[in-house]
Amino acid sequence: MFDKNGQVIYVGKAKNLRKRVSSYFRKIHIDVKTRALIDKIKSFEVIVTDTETQALLLENDLIKLHKPRYNILLKDAKSYPYIYITNDKHPRVSFYRGQKHKAYQFFGPYPSAHVVRDSLSLLKKIFKVRQCTNSVYRSRSRPCLEYQIGLCTAPCVGKISDENYAQDVSMMSLFLKGKDMETLDKVSDKMQQASKDLDFELAAHYRDQLIGLRTLQEQHTSQSMGDMDVVSIVEKESVHAIEVLFIRAGKQIGQECVFPKHAKGKSVEMVLSAFLPLYYLGKDTPKQMLLSEKLPDKALISLALNAKIIDMPQKDKRHFLKIATLTAKENLKQHLISKFTKRKQLEQLQKTLNLDSLPDTMECFDISHTMGEATTASCVVFEKGLPKVGKYRQFNITDITPGDDYAAMNQAVFRRYSRLLRDNKPLPDVVFIDGGLGQLNQAIMVMDSIGIESIQLVGVAKGEGRKAGLETLIMVQEGRTQKINLPPYDQSLLLVNHIRDESHRFAIKNHRNKRDKKRQHSPLENIKGVGKLRRTALLNYFGGLQEIQKASCDELLKVSGINLALATKIASSFKK
Repeated sequence: MFDKNGQVIYVGKAKNLRKRVSSYFRKIHIDVKTRALIDKIKSFEVIVTDTETQALLLENDLIKLHKPRYNILLKDAKSYPYIYITNDKHPRVSFYRGQKHKAYQFFGPYPSAHVVRDSLSLLKKIFKVRQCTNSVYRSRSRPCLEYQIGLCTAPCVGKISDENYAQDVSMMSLFLKGKDMETLDKVSDKMQQASKDLDFELAAHYRDQLIGLRTLQEQHTSQSMGDMDVVSIVEKESVHAIEVLFIRAGKQIGQECVFPKHAKGKSVEMVLSAFLPLYYLGKDTPKQMLLSEKLPDKALISLALNAKIIDMPQKDKRHFLKIATLTAKENLKQHLISKFTKRKQLEQLQKTLNLDSLPDTMECFDISHTMGEATTASCVVFEKGLPKVGKYRQFNITDITPGDDYAAMNQAVFRRYSRLLRDNKPLPDVVFIDGGLGQLNQAIMVMDSIGIESIQLVGVAKGEGRKAGLETLIMVQEGRTQKINLPPYDQSLLLVNHIRDESHRFAIKNHRNKRDKKRQHSPLENIKGVGKLRRTALLNYFGGLQEIQKASCDELLKVSGINLALATKIASSFKK
């Protein structure tokens, strides 16, 4: 369905197209959203598919492509992360996200990156298989720190035989497949055999593995369940919450809660039916999915996702569904409380700043540098009291006197709002400037110069001792400066501090990245003809940059790969 501007506003599928479309116009709909949709429909476009499954897949792709205003929408997350083991001579275990195109062993998917990293940290302690990159592995001439603290067996320098290392990799692979008991039995047998062979060092190695594996086994039970996702949906005050529990090898390894948009007035069955394809298509799905609701299109979704859908679980699986439902209810409760709190904060801020309406969109600027080095500015964006990270912007500040915060603020504000004006994009309701009257005046000057009068500018000056809660809000109206001091726990001040702290965090993060990149840059990289191998050869021969700077052409010629022309260029570049 298209509106008068040609924008896609709704995508739907139907086995009987005539019945589905005519249902929109036959009766008066109670649902406000459906009535609004009907008022905006200008034209239709129909795509015919051979099967219902194809229609479901196409609907999913079109919703993700166009993000129609009247469809139930989800934030399209990244692909799931995996653990993988390479097929090198001494295999490496590591984190992986993306298309599985290499002939490696992949284990997962896992619900989040931190779960994978926690698992890798644990595997390092038990199996001591290398996790370093191949370039680091090939360049080693002696064991690294990982070996010295007992987290790697250093196959790179032959501290472990190829056979024993391969056994460790095999045990780890078996464990990652969820075969805990089989892994325990094999490790136990190897420990006994090593003891009989009087190889007590190897026996102690297997003993430590056995202790670590048994500790893990005690923490997790119910290993016969296999892999499945448990999905429960709850609804309150027209808001839906969908909780997904990730069960792998019978163990709960993570969870995620999703709050679908545009689902107001829809039944839980309808929302869950829309959620499952949008969430799972294009990802690896477990063989089983446990649902809290009976869906009318269960068979179709099961076929499209290639997963067995269970809506009447047996006793051994029912407790997972109970956990998911309880978690969904709690997350929904906290979500509603958060929405209410944000509303109260916005209302209080409107009153504090004497605004005509609630500040729907707010932005905040901060400047960060170290003694004038690597100056950056941040602009964070909040909508309805919540951060919109995708709309954050950073500015690398150039052509100013180092340490001049006023000039930096002037440049950042000008670049931000002159661009918004040029691109005809909406402006924020309130802009906070982290700083005192000086920084605020710079922002006022910029706004006057580019002709913006609709934005309320507010300075946020730090209090005594830079303590949170003692900030002063500064506004300039009709040439008069107004300073507002609020109680530490005032709702509007808490919101302002949240916005200011987020801009501060974002500015510092970008400044540090820029500063570290600059400090790690070698002057040798600016010399044409001196690539990575020649830089390495020069540094290895002379021992450091200072010695290279002092070296003569004759001394530079002694380095492998350096000819007379290049030696002359290097020496002259350092003289400059």
